[in-house]
Parts: sequence; structure tokens; C-alpha cells
Amino acid sequence: MTPPQTAPAAPARGWLNADQQRIWRSYLLGKTRVDEYLDTALAPFELRLDEYELLVRLSEAEERTLRMGELASSVRHSRSRLTHTVARMEKRGLIRREPCVCDGRGVQAVLTEAGWNLLVEAAPSHVDAVREVFVDAIGADDYEALGRAMSRVLAVADEAATKR
Repeated sequence: MTPPQTAPAAPARGWLNADQQRIWRSYLLGKTRVDEYLDTALAPFELRLDEYELLVRLSEAEERTLRMGELASSVRHSRSRLTHTVARMEKRGLIRREPCVCDGRGVQAVLTEAGWNLLVEAAPSHVDAVREVFVDAIGADDYEALGRAMSRVLAVADEAATKR
């Protein structure tokens, strides 16, 4: 005899209605498919999307250097995930780690010349893929609305994270 199934407690803010559920699931599947598409576009450069993003963040930083904690926050990685990814990239000569010059206690990631060169080589293909699967797939009005919506989502998520 199996125990009776009990219904889950109702969420404090209520269940999603059918339209909200459909849109939420479309978002989740869309994000996964976009990430897969961008990973495939970066494969000829032997890069994954998360690695490409690290190269971009370092390329935009002063002296192409960021503290590991700051780098992790900028790409929304845990410190341990970032450490593993940077270690792989360090073996390939794309990034190097060194003690922070400012205080000597922390570690900073530095974009190497090889990392910069790979980024310069991969960027046109990546941007073409982003345009094809995302930017050009959305009308201008919807694209702007998406930007506003995601800015709000990030603000609420950041505020909620600080309360935890």
C-alpha cells in the first residue's frame, strides 16, 4: 500500500497561471537553447560561453586584470566554479593568476596576450551568433522591453540576495 499523496503547500505569492507558466518555461528553454547555440558557435575556437565571457570581462577591465572575487561576481559564478574555469584557461595560457598588487592578500586574474588574441579572433563569430539567435530574432520594441524587464529582474534578484 502506498502512502496517500498530499498536495504541496501553496506558495506565499500564489501559483503561476497558465500564461505565466508558459512564458516562464519558454524563458527557461529559450535561455538553454541560446546558450547551446552560442557554445556551438565558439567551439571552433575551443571556447565555451562561460570562458568567452571571462575573456570579455578581463578585456574590459583596467590593465586587463580583476580580482578573482570581482570576476566571479561579474559573471555570476561561484568562487569555486570560477577557480576551476580559470585553472583550465590558465593551462591553455589564456589567463594567469597572480597576487594582488594592491594588498598582496588576494589573487587577481590577468588576461594574457594569447587570451586577448583568441578573444579578438572569436569575437566576430560570437557577435554574429548573438545577433542571429537573439538580437535579430526579436523586434526592436520587444528587445527594448526585454532590456527593461531584465534590468528589473536583476535589481529584484540582487535585493533579495542581500536579504538572505
